[in-house]
Amino acid sequence: MRNINFFLVFLAAPFIGLALVLVNLGSTVGALELPVEDIKPEVKSLEEKVHNLQEGTGIVSQSIKEQEQEYKEQNERLKELSEQSMQQKNLSDNIYEQRILNRLGMPVKTHESDQVEIKIYSLKELDYRGYIAKIKIFDPGAVKVALGNGKQGEGETTRHAVKRTEAILGINGGGFYPVYQDGKKYILPIGNTVIDGELVNGFSPSHDNLFFAGLTKKADLLGGIFKKKENLLKLNPWQGVSFVPILIRNLKPVDIPEKWQHEKQPRTILGEYGNGDLIMIVVDGRQSSWSRGVTLERLQIKLIELGVIEAYNLDGGGSSAFVYKGEILNRPSDGRQREVPTNILVMP
Repeated sequence: MRNINFFLVFLAAPFIGLALVLVNLGSTVGALELPVEDIKPEVKSLEEKVHNLQEGTGIVSQSIKEQEQEYKEQNERLKELSEQSMQQKNLSDNIYEQRILNRLGMPVKTHESDQVEIKIYSLKELDYRGYIAKIKIFDPGAVKVALGNGKQGEGETTRHAVKRTEAILGINGGGFYPVYQDGKKYILPIGNTVIDGELVNGFSPSHDNLFFAGLTKKADLLGGIFKKKENLLKLNPWQGVSFVPILIRNLKPVDIPEKWQHEKQPRTILGEYGNGDLIMIVVDGRQSSWSRGVTLERLQIKLIELGVIEAYNLDGGGSSAFVYKGEILNRPSDGRQREVPTNILVMP
C-alpha cells in the first residue's frame, strides 16, 4: 500500500511543484512585470487538481484496505471450510471403514504394526469355505512379490516363502507353466511378473484375457490387460503377477469368458476397497465334506456384497494357499501345499 501511495504522489509531483513555483513567483512577479491577476486563476486550478488527486489517493488507499480485509476474511473462511472438509473426510473414512467391517463380521485374528494392520476373517458360505485378509497398509514396502526361493524358475510353497522372508501373511501368486531343460524341471510365471519395479522375465503381451495385477510403489492396486509394454510401465508397477480373469472393475462385475464359466474350484483373489485397503481371499474346494469350491460368477456376487471395488482372480486349484504367522489356515485341495513360482507376501 505504501508503494501505491508513493506512486500516486509521484504522479502528482509535477502539479505540486508547479504550484509551489507559481506561488513563489508571486513575490517577484512585479520585478518581472508579469500579469499576476492572470496567473492566480491558473494557480487555483492547479491547487484544485492537487486536492482532487489527494482525495483520489485516499479513495484508492481505502479501497486497498477494504480489499485486504476482504482477502483476509476469505482466507479465514477457506481455512475454516478446509478444516470442515478434512473433518468430514475423516468422518466419511470412519463410516466407510465401519461399513466394511460390518460386512466382514468379527475377525478371528488381528495384527497391527507401523507397517500394516491385518484382520483375518473366516469365510463360511453354504457350500464353500475359506479365509479373508483385510490389509491396511501404512508402509508401501510391506507388500512384496517373491520368486520361489528367490530365484527365477524355482518354486516353493507359500508357507516356506513366508518363513524364508519372515513375512506375516502370504498367499499364492500368479499362474505358471513347466519347462524341462537338461533333464531338470523349471516352473516359470506366465505373463508379466514385477518385483521392485523390474519385469523379472521380460514383457509378454496380454492374450486370452491374461491380466497383470499388482501394486504401485505407493501400494495402490493396479491392473488390466496390456498389449504394449509402455502401457504397463507408465502405471509404474512396483510388484505384481499375472493370471485370468479380471473379476471386478469399478464395483461392477466383468464378463467371465465362457470357458471359465460355472466351474466350482478353489480360488485365490486379490482386490481393493474404496479406501485403498487390500483384500486377499482364498477359497477351498474339491472337498465335498469341507468345501466344494466356488464359481467365478458367485464369487463376483460375494465380492460386491463385501464392497470390493476391484478384484483379480489369481492362480487357484491346488495352488490356493493362505498362510498367517507360519500357519496354513486353509485346506489345499491336493492335501498338501503346492510349490509355486510366485507368492504375494505381507511383512509384519
